Amino acid sequence: MISVESQVLQRHLPFFAGKSVLFAGSLSDNFPAQLKDSGSVQVVSSYYDYVRRIQSAVSADFSIESRGHVEVIVYYWGKNKQEVGFQLTQLLSQAPIGQALLIIGENRSGVRSVEKILQPFGNIHKIDSARRCGLYHFELQTKPHFVLEHYWKQYQHPQLSDLTVHSLPGVFSAGELDQGTALLLSTLSHKVSGRVLDLGCGVGVIGSYLKRQNPNISLVMSDIHAMALASANRTLQQNRLEGEVVASDVFSDLQGKFDLIISNPPFHDGIDTAYRAVQELISQAKWFLRQGGELRIVANAFLPYPELLDRAFGEHRLLAKSNKFKVYAAYA
Repeated sequence: MISVESQVLQRHLPFFAGKSVLFAGSLSDNFPAQLKDSGSVQVVSSYYDYVRRIQSAVSADFSIESRGHVEVIVYYWGKNKQEVGFQLTQLLSQAPIGQALLIIGENRSGVRSVEKILQPFGNIHKIDSARRCGLYHFELQTKPHFVLEHYWKQYQHPQLSDLTVHSLPGVFSAGELDQGTALLLSTLSHKVSGRVLDLGCGVGVIGSYLKRQNPNISLVMSDIHAMALASANRTLQQNRLEGEVVASDVFSDLQGKFDLIISNPPFHDGIDTAYRAVQELISQAKWFLRQGGELRIVANAFLPYPELLDRAFGEHRLLAKSNKFKVYAAYA
């Protein structure tokens, strides 16, 4: 099954014939693999779960930056406008004058704004509209200036003591401490010890806070998002904290067992709600916890996590709640 965006691109297959093509942005299907017989196809994605799925079929890089020249870049528009701006600027800063770029996205995700974003750098016009998507053709005339260091932001919060959080665009909790994480951190009143996993770490707030308060823990932080991993690494480094940061699709690349698995797990996939990652987290966590180890998560109050926790662990505890969020714990 291919996405609606790829269904629109299928209407333009002759355009790709015999060309070298780079796919980038919010890809989610195997459409790039369908083109590999008609030309040279590469993929660059900042999402590790997608790269794991597609790399057996086409050349795929897991990265926040892309280099190398191709005849056509195909960019899938994403939900986060700041991340989109980062990625398009980076891609075009490396491209030659005359570079052809196709941008495809759902109308509800705001793809129409691409004309305003790219107009200063070349010629752009819509070439197709179908499946509630827009397809745009762009030709580069003026290369944008891209400096990675300019995209870094940082913030502090009273609840985080002297911790400074560093982040790139598009990462969860990038601009401020979110309410769910704040509630989760408020439940950490006792000392934490042993091996700790911050799963879906985002900018690294939870893991870095735990390491600051409990210097003797062995900390691992994981995420599927390359921008998050870079942010978590920088948060650790700038606060002079030690920890291992790992690209992992839930538990795919994690080794060993933990005394505490803690998470503010994502439940949004693109602009839709998805539970696949959380279901895997809860159902598999017991196998990655030492005996007596704890899984602690925060979630929107309306989500059906108590049932999932009871199914996996037999029971759970409600540690805290607010109008919007609840913090749960379960023990191996």
